Amino acid sequence: MASISTQNSRSERQWITGLLMAGLAIILLLVFLIGPFFGGIYFSFTNQKLISANPTEFIGLRNYTRLLSFNVLTLNPEIDEATGEIARDEDGNIVFPRSRTFTRDEENYPQFAGLTEWFGFTIGNTRYVVLAGDPVFLRGIVNNFFFALVVIPVQTGLGLALALLVNQGLRGQNFFRTMYFAPVVTSMVVVSYVWRFIFDVNNGLLNEMLAAISFGYMQPVNWLGNPSTAMWAIIIVSVWQGAGFQMMLFVAGLQQIPGSLYEAASIDGANRVQQFINVTIPGLRNVMVFIFLTITIAAFQLFDQVFVMTNGGPDNATTTTVLHMVRTGFREQNIGYASAIAVIFFLIIIAINLIQRYAVRD
Repeated sequence: MASISTQNSRSERQWITGLLMAGLAIILLLVFLIGPFFGGIYFSFTNQKLISANPTEFIGLRNYTRLLSFNVLTLNPEIDEATGEIARDEDGNIVFPRSRTFTRDEENYPQFAGLTEWFGFTIGNTRYVVLAGDPVFLRGIVNNFFFALVVIPVQTGLGLALALLVNQGLRGQNFFRTMYFAPVVTSMVVVSYVWRFIFDVNNGLLNEMLAAISFGYMQPVNWLGNPSTAMWAIIIVSVWQGAGFQMMLFVAGLQQIPGSLYEAASIDGANRVQQFINVTIPGLRNVMVFIFLTITIAAFQLFDQVFVMTNGGPDNATTTTVLHMVRTGFREQNIGYASAIAVIFFLIIIAINLIQRYAVRD
């Protein structure tokens, strides 16, 4: 009995000691992570403002209703009263009524109340306009998915190519590893400012290089001011900054593949390409799974480079969900609605992560 009592007393002392040692970390997690997480869920059901003299009210699902509501408006062409035919503008395009005519008429069209035009398309003589309660949020989601779909394969492929290059045992490979990895340890804010000057439409280095290569034939491109090129500029910066981290992970994975596997494949008559497909890629599977998961999470957290380089413009072409959430919460001081954005975005990331884990479960 005395032995059992001594063991229980020792276990209790060890448990108390461990709790005291972990106490500070637990408190910090509660204050800065767990507490704000559940606080955000609570605020998403209220009209909480950052600075307001009015008391906070519980509004239920109103924030979520505005965030997720959408509808489709069908527009028929306007008719020219003089000719009785379909009205056309100076360029010969069919003239349709404005969507705001319907969204502002709550008495006759209550189903469109509170909605704003997101995008539209024309099929034949009919125009379809997609209306949403928060078009900026939906545009941010689309931008996040587009960014992730481009960055994940490009950054992974570039990281693997650099890893294969610096893993050849060539002279000066440590220098190249350091050079490729240097952008990773550089602040993204600093990187974004540097690249903003590189992309400058007037005196940017990129436009100067293109003009020199084309002997002045190519005119300056407004990389960050054009909706068709702004997101691609963000993608270039992100891939350049993050590829070094993937390179180091792939280098570590390559060094774990036994050389005997390559020797056996060579004896069996496999060439370099076949060895890469049948030995290198399977050997890097676990590394690739980790890289896919981390890049996906980082891609959906895109904020710094967009905030510094474009601030979401032009015309919300580079707006992301996180940027929209920050602007809503701190510039518009609508903490309740920003919290709802955060909750929905969290659920989206969790769903994507679960899908990825299911896809690579074997």
